[in-house]
Amino acid sequence: MSSGNPLPILGQSTSGISIAAEHLGPVPRITSLLIKPASAVCNLDCSYCFYLDRDADPYKELPARRMTADTLERLVDTYLFYSYPNATFAFQGGEPTLAGLDFFTKLVELQKQYGRSGHNVANALQTNAVLLDDNWAQLFREYNWLLGVSLDGPEEINDAYRFNKAQHGTYKQVMRAIEALQKRKVDFNILCVLSQANVEKPRELYKFYKSIGVDNVQFIPLAEFNPDGSRMPFTITAEQYGKFLVEMFDLWWPDRRKMRIRFFDNIAEALAGMKPGSCTMHETCDSYVVVEYNGDIYPCDFFVEGGWKLGNITMDSWGEIARRARRYSFAQKKTLSHPECVVCDYQSICHGGCPKFRHGPHGRFEDLDYFCQAYKMIYKRAVGPLQKEVQRLLGRPATELTRQALSPY
Repeated sequence: MSSGNPLPILGQSTSGISIAAEHLGPVPRITSLLIKPASAVCNLDCSYCFYLDRDADPYKELPARRMTADTLERLVDTYLFYSYPNATFAFQGGEPTLAGLDFFTKLVELQKQYGRSGHNVANALQTNAVLLDDNWAQLFREYNWLLGVSLDGPEEINDAYRFNKAQHGTYKQVMRAIEALQKRKVDFNILCVLSQANVEKPRELYKFYKSIGVDNVQFIPLAEFNPDGSRMPFTITAEQYGKFLVEMFDLWWPDRRKMRIRFFDNIAEALAGMKPGSCTMHETCDSYVVVEYNGDIYPCDFFVEGGWKLGNITMDSWGEIARRARRYSFAQKKTLSHPECVVCDYQSICHGGCPKFRHGPHGRFEDLDYFCQAYKMIYKRAVGPLQKEVQRLLGRPATELTRQALSPY
């Protein structure tokens, strides 16, 4: 656990880092929350999961990790006050549905109670889906939730790594949940972790997802490492990921009006001059924060560690949390200049990649993103066609690729 000393705000020092307020520019707002109502607790035991039993998990030794009704009310009340007129609540874990259906019913009631006229409130949930049934689907449909459902492909692929505590595969349970969501017309996408079980099978995955009526997929590359920096057995290589994305792009391009793939959407958003939906392609890491079950706040889901704690919603206002020097310190990790990034033609889209994949192999934020080679492969293939498509849709030229200063601060 991090110390109980008050965290400094701008102009003070944290972890030996001194940041002068006058050099930082305007405070970036916290535009969305990633809430963990059951912390890292999960009802599955997927062999590639990095959440469970992490040595750095500050809550590892605590048995019951569930957000209380008081913490939930404090969260909704204060964040709706801070975020007007737009608020996004996203729930993740572990497995967030372990908090129970009543928890999320209460959440909606509190949002109605504390929301103001003209307040746009969006809810999203990432789930393994094994607990979902018609009652859950009814709630999600009534209040227009967006779900991310984890499914790595057909049964033999999905069940290679995704199984429950009894070591039984989860495919059949997930498919039952998908049927319930489709029956209720709940808006959901598929979250597919790319591992050694499926990274060589883009055609099979694409055909499978279309066959079950899925039209929105997010592919999540798996990269976990041993203490010596070597890859864990299920981790994919950058070359594998690049080849997967290029082949997937070619499969998707004729269907681009019918199927959405998040990575390609994000490239198009960047070329249209928009902020991509994925934080991996943002200039800095400061768009959202993680809210743990007890109200503790962290700047990133991959860095829920004592040294990065920003505060707690029961003691700190959102304005104070947004101004923490530690938040700026983390946001700037993405902007550390690597020589290859400075001269890269795709720097204005990639912005150095993801700090998790820079830090993962050897614990250094200044390293290249582990998947750098993959990004270059897919940008080389996809940027040209997407630029033409964006120009056609917008009626103006797409944003040109430029080499920018790596930090906007």
